[in-house]
Amino acid sequence: MKNINRVHLMGIGGAGMSALAKLLKAHGLNVTGCDLKPPHYDLDAIPCTLGHSPEHIDSLKPDALILSSAISRDNPEVICARDRGIEIYSRAEALSSMFNRAYGIGIAGAHGKTTTSSMTGLIFLRAKLNPTVYIGANVPDIGSNAISGTGKYFIAELDESDGTFELFAPDIAIITNADWDHVDHYKTRDDVIAAFTRYADGRKNGGTLIMCAEDEGAQKVFEFCDKKRGTVLRYGWGKNYDWGAYNVRTSHGGGISCSVSHYGQELGRLSLCVSGEHNIMNALAAIAAADLCGVDFLTSAKILRDFHGSERRMQIKGATRDNVLIMDDYAHHPSEIRATLQAVRSIFPERRLVVVYQPHRFTRTAMFAGDIAGALELADEAYLLPVYSAGEQEVNNSSAEEITKHNNKIIPVNFDDVCEVLHDALKPGDILLTMGAGDVYTIGEKVLRENF
Repeated sequence: MKNINRVHLMGIGGAGMSALAKLLKAHGLNVTGCDLKPPHYDLDAIPCTLGHSPEHIDSLKPDALILSSAISRDNPEVICARDRGIEIYSRAEALSSMFNRAYGIGIAGAHGKTTTSSMTGLIFLRAKLNPTVYIGANVPDIGSNAISGTGKYFIAELDESDGTFELFAPDIAIITNADWDHVDHYKTRDDVIAAFTRYADGRKNGGTLIMCAEDEGAQKVFEFCDKKRGTVLRYGWGKNYDWGAYNVRTSHGGGISCSVSHYGQELGRLSLCVSGEHNIMNALAAIAAADLCGVDFLTSAKILRDFHGSERRMQIKGATRDNVLIMDDYAHHPSEIRATLQAVRSIFPERRLVVVYQPHRFTRTAMFAGDIAGALELADEAYLLPVYSAGEQEVNNSSAEEITKHNNKIIPVNFDDVCEVLHDALKPGDILLTMGAGDVYTIGEKVLRENF
């Protein structure tokens, strides 16, 4: 992306594209964008036009066009740019062109990468290392999903969904897990393991790989990856790994703590105000990366005490007049659903848990219907919305009803009727948890507005 001054981003309103746009602007480029919907994320005064049109290319005259993964290459605006000889890049190509020139800390994994990236970014920022940070969600503690720093470190959440995380060459590569997801791109579990192994081996020579030893997929990557390329650090439960956690305690009403060891030596206590054992694992990865860059454990632990989570990750939205607590979570894969419900159960064991789940993508629903149904059994009541397609075409056995076939206690509802159903179903003191990667979060917000 040399000799480029004006860039136009199609799909600028999404989490990853909005973060990229802000970094490009901070680098001195003239940035514009367009999207089909008003942006959910702050764009730092970057102009955004609603809709896609070839007219954008002729009026804005960009040197380069950057595409969200949701934008088809046969979109008329893209075709116009191609006809005009304008350079066209994917989001990952543009981001990696900056990341690979820096001291890169890349965080990848099917689950947990947003939280781990947020924790890592917060440690480096509060430790005054002035990093550049790129995250796929707003992080209230940071105040944004992107920070352009003056230091040498570039911390980035890397997306494995379409394989483009293999474009990145980190100095520190983190793998939180290598679970099977995005079945539209990865046809088998072996495909996932192979991709994460290539990502691990794509780190810079002498670079460090940090990976979760508790995840079956990550263990496979550890078996197959090139150990000679650099150091490999593993984290998990107990004292037998490079970084370990034990003596776990859950706090009623929220929070979790544990003792932490490094090479078997106890370093002290880690206390988080976010909940769930999975967040201890996320914190260990962030602490391990910070340690490699000169931030000691006690400093990282002190900083993480104030970490309140990323947007749409077990986020408390508020409470109604009947003390119904409204929570929202991005979980859409069975493993994520189960981990989130277990965490909510652990901090509010006495409260009834009512879940509204929105399946995300037809391909994922068809592949994991039974697993999703099994995970939702952890709720006292579960309501099921139609599939949020994310632009996919419906395939065989991919409707939301496939999930109910495995669990007839799950209640199907329509998006337009769900609030009326909840009005009758919710009892004082309940927890209403909306879950999914689509627009299901708006339901909890509507319940709050109507103040049941």
